[in-house]
Amino acid sequence: MNDVEKLTKKTVEGGGVLAMLYFDIHANSKEMVQELGAGFVNNIIHKPGVVFAVGEINEPVGGEENKNWSSSIEVKVLTKDMAALVNICLAHSPFTVEVLKPHELILKPHNINDILSTVAAATAEYKRYIVTKLAKPGELAQIEEDLKKRAEMGKKIRERNSGGK
Repeated sequence: MNDVEKLTKKTVEGGGVLAMLYFDIHANSKEMVQELGAGFVNNIIHKPGVVFAVGEINEPVGGEENKNWSSSIEVKVLTKDMAALVNICLAHSPFTVEVLKPHELILKPHNINDILSTVAAATAEYKRYIVTKLAKPGELAQIEEDLKKRAEMGKKIRERNSGGK
């Protein structure tokens, strides 16, 4: 067993997840697609909770008649837990995800709470962005007030759940 296999085994046994993520990428030139792809993989490597990531950028296709070049990127990523993998998926929107290991996931309540809180925060941010872009000027003030009330309620709940700490 090589070092990568040992690290993967140890991480997965400790709650980690090995997954393959698939992305698409587009740019005006073949070189730009390759450069963007390399930068994209490098960005994933530095995300919190990533133990390692290895990416492969497929040969770009397109050009003159299509005006744009396109490619797909396959990134094998080992994360310390499912929450870290969810964060990557929310930040980068892969077109599909394949969990390679473990073959069965057992999540503790705090892991589930982290995941659901992350998803809730992301969807709230998307909703806020969309609503503020579509809102009429008079509606915007009410939306902002509703968001402040929601934040205050969240703060009270966190304080109550942490014993006022």
